[in-house]
Amino acid sequence: MDNYLIDTSILIACLRGYKQEVACIEKLIEQSAGLGCCAVVITEIYAGLREKEKNKTEAFINSLKFYPVTRDIAKLAGEYINNYGKKGITLSLADATIGAVANAYKLKLLTHNKKHYPMVFK
Repeated sequence: MDNYLIDTSILIACLRGYKQEVACIEKLIEQSAGLGCCAVVITEIYAGLREKEKNKTEAFINSLKFYPVTRDIAKLAGEYINNYGKKGITLSLADATIGAVANAYKLKLLTHNKKHYPMVFK
């Protein structure tokens, strides 16, 4: 079974009960897919956290596998920013890092923003 990195956009949609995203995550859980997140996603979630969502959010995040950002992943993210910048494509530090985590750990990325991740969706 495949392993997945959940991007912030999908995580927020799930936490807010959006049916399509909840159904997708439930289906992956039924299939015993590995679901994870990384430091950048957690940071983005907490940056916009609504107080009433805190307990649900923490429970969901704690249920996910955590993929750390290593020195090599940080280097890869920087290289993505540099290389895509030379092609006229601006990547945010957050998106480059999430993409680097997905690629380094060979994870499928679940996101609503495929255009933010040209390094993943080639």
